[in-house]
Amino acid sequence: MVEESELKYFVRIINTDLDGTQPVQLALTGIKGIGLHAALVIARRAGVDVRATMGLLGDDDVAAIEEQVKAYPASVPKWMVNRPVDVYSGEPKHLYGSDLSLAKDDDINLMKKMRCYRGIRHENGLKVRGQRTKATGRFGKIVGVSKRRN
Repeated sequence: MVEESELKYFVRIINTDLDGTQPVQLALTGIKGIGLHAALVIARRAGVDVRATMGLLGDDDVAAIEEQVKAYPASVPKWMVNRPVDVYSGEPKHLYGSDLSLAKDDDINLMKKMRCYRGIRHENGLKVRGQRTKATGRFGKIVGVSKRRN
C-alpha cells in the first residue's frame, strides 16, 4: 500500500484505464469482458485485498493483477469463460476489450452470411431472441396508432 497523497487516479491494465478511486473488484469491471465474479477471482488469485483502493496499490500488485487477468482462462473452469467454445478453434477462450467487440461483430457477420434466422433478424434490425414485436421495439417517426384518411 502507498500513502494517500500518492493516489493514482488512473491505473492501466490490458490497454484499459481503470478508475483508481474505486475498490479493486469494481475497478476491474471497467475492463470489457470482466464482470464482478471474474474480478473477484482475479483479485483473490493475485493476492490483493478486494476492497483496497485500486490507485493506492503498488506497482508489484498491479503487475500481479495483470498477470492473473492474462492467466484467467487457464485457471478457471470452462463454464466461467465468456467463449466456452470458440467458433474457429474449438477451444475455450476469454476475450477482453476490443477483442470481445470484434469477435461479437464477426459472429453476427457470420450469421448474416449463413442467412440463418438470427442473421436475417440482425440484418433487418428486428428483435433476435424471441421477444414480442407487436407493441415494443418500434422505430421511426410514428409510434402510436396511425388512422387512415379517406
